[in-house]
Amino acid sequence: MAKDIETIPPVESAVGHAHKDYHDPPPAPLFDSDELHKWSFYRALIAEFVATLLFLYITVLTVIGYKSQSDPANNGGDACAGVGILGIAWAFGGMIFILVYCTAGISGGHINPAVTFGLFLARKVSLVRAVLYMVAQCLGAICGVGLVKGFQSSYYDRYGGGANMLSDGYSKGTGLGAEIIGTFVLVYTVFSATDPKRNARDSHVPVLAPLPIGFAVFMVHLATIPVTGTGINPARSLGAAVIYNNHKAWDDQWIFWVGPFIGAAIAALYHQFVLRAQAAKALGSFRSSSNL
Repeated sequence: MAKDIETIPPVESAVGHAHKDYHDPPPAPLFDSDELHKWSFYRALIAEFVATLLFLYITVLTVIGYKSQSDPANNGGDACAGVGILGIAWAFGGMIFILVYCTAGISGGHINPAVTFGLFLARKVSLVRAVLYMVAQCLGAICGVGLVKGFQSSYYDRYGGGANMLSDGYSKGTGLGAEIIGTFVLVYTVFSATDPKRNARDSHVPVLAPLPIGFAVFMVHLATIPVTGTGINPARSLGAAVIYNNHKAWDDQWIFWVGPFIGAAIAALYHQFVLRAQAAKALGSFRSSSNL
């Protein structure tokens, strides 16, 4: 048992409390069929569905509202009206902050298949949970954008339906790179903000994980809205594409799946095997067992 526990030396903090011992949580099983018999699992699926629905509803409404307000045909030529790119970025980042805060204790607050994929690669969730989370997120996104179209039918198609598409002047490689790097920033932040080792070390400092995660989404949107409209969330891109049903949105759709999944995989590998040195620990454990 002692070999499985990594202990952080007790260092007195400014308020006189020693750091807590850190217990590395066991990896999630690859297949865990027992989850299918637990109400808490289905409650988590419902939470992911509703959270992604609300996320798409608020954010896509913000995008369409901005385009409507800044349309010169609607307000006498004032192209600077509306919330602007800054406001759109705040809408996406702010909603992630709110929804992760609300659902973290129920489902983990993923609200993004790329986040779920990264956590699966790190053995934080089982394959069963990962797949069904992604299904719930995609269905929630489709329903959320469907509500936007239902309430804003006169503006929805006219202003692009909030769909992610590669902007004119950018190559598909540039768009793919933007999605990879943007998703890496997000998923890396998720791992860092929720790292149980960090929470043990900084136990005297309250860590509000949803805040840096939401802020990461905000910063990535500022950088990549001009390039791809910012996906970094395959459910968000799929939901808008399904309801808007535009040829270009479908033609570019692969960028918003391949890019985020690659970015999430790189972030998971970087955090687990470089920063947390899981590969070195596994090799050391193997050498120790070989010497017995």
